[in-house]
Amino acid sequence: MPPLTVTVNAVDSATVSPVGGDASGARERPTLGPATNFQALHQAVLELDPGESLTRSADEHEEVLFVLDGEGSLELGGDEHQLERESGAYLAPGEQYAVSNTGDRPLKLISVRIPDPADPEPDTDPTRPDRAVVRRLADQQSESATTDREFRIVADPETGLRSATHFVGYIPTARAPEHFHTYNEVIYVLDGEGVLHAEGTDRRVGPGSCIQLPARAVHCLENTGDNVMRVVAVFRPAGSPAAAYYPDGTPAHPAAPTLSTQSEPDSEGSPEEEVEQ
Repeated sequence: MPPLTVTVNAVDSATVSPVGGDASGARERPTLGPATNFQALHQAVLELDPGESLTRSADEHEEVLFVLDGEGSLELGGDEHQLERESGAYLAPGEQYAVSNTGDRPLKLISVRIPDPADPEPDTDPTRPDRAVVRRLADQQSESATTDREFRIVADPETGLRSATHFVGYIPTARAPEHFHTYNEVIYVLDGEGVLHAEGTDRRVGPGSCIQLPARAVHCLENTGDNVMRVVAVFRPAGSPAAAYYPDGTPAHPAAPTLSTQSEPDSEGSPEEEVEQ
């Protein structure tokens, strides 16, 4: 797994220049990853004008997609899968695929690549026919997290994604206490306005904001609007989005495993804990 960084960052995706410029009908805006000194996860916004297609390879990574707006299709291994707003897709390492805009308005997606993915479980095939390639958010069960927050899983190891968890989170107006996770995470704000409190800095965020949260970074994403804020996020290693800890290492939710050790923060201000299995 790549080295961790302790730098929290927030980027407005609208300000990120697409690779190759704006002239193309299919554009990629790299929002988080190497450009923001975050090697654990690579996030990008993909935009396709009506009638356009984009052929890509997952290369050696695992990759997940989430449709922000529009409709289209995903061609993978000779099969075509329909893409609609708020549907997610999973691509295994080495897979070649094509995304096409079949609608009459721009197709916009979030791509997150997971470098150095976990090895497949013994006797499993990541390209098996029953693998969940596309899943609709509306079909997934809502689960509870801290401070009346909820989430729905789009993809995780149970659906074929080996190395990470892909989910949509629902953040109410009640502010959660500051906390940290033992995973690395990238977030895209779907709806709502808020403030990211982290590392002694307050960053305003809204629709289109992209946030990177390194493991063990103490933070709070506060919803300052009148309605529920929604985010789509990916974190690694895989687990429960509810697994959060207060700054002293106390679990903030019953789904959070107990930390077996609690040491002083390292030189960069991040507590170093191990999760008790």
